[in-house]
Amino acid sequence: MKGHRSQRVGDALQLCLSEIFLTELKDPRTKLVTVSRVEVSSDLSHARVWVSALGSEDERLEAVDALRRASGFVRRTLAPRLRLRHVPELRFDLDRGPEHSQRINDLLATLEPAPHDDTHDDEHHDEHHDEHRNKHDDERAP
Repeated sequence: MKGHRSQRVGDALQLCLSEIFLTELKDPRTKLVTVSRVEVSSDLSHARVWVSALGSEDERLEAVDALRRASGFVRRTLAPRLRLRHVPELRFDLDRGPEHSQRINDLLATLEPAPHDDTHDDEHHDEHHDEHRNKHDDERAP
């Protein structure tokens, strides 16, 4: 069950990192950062941290860069909170999931619905109805 332990550590990391970003980091670029998810390696030596940030593309990339530069401080701050022998190495990445979803929604909104051919549906319905009626007539015959 090594996956269960890495999941528990990932959940604890996500909670602690969110708190540290809000209360401990002084860099204003990191104030509007949210931890989206954390994946921890099975040996607990590495953690990949996805963050989302408000602002322009440049501002979001700067926020991730600020987190990368502060990773040593963040790890030292995490150590007493996590009670692990070794705090995982942190790798910060910008979570592009929300913008990817928005892009898909925008593309779907531009699609025109296919024209609906009512005549085909009526023919199919009539054939099915006739077939069903004939089956019941056969069952009633002596």
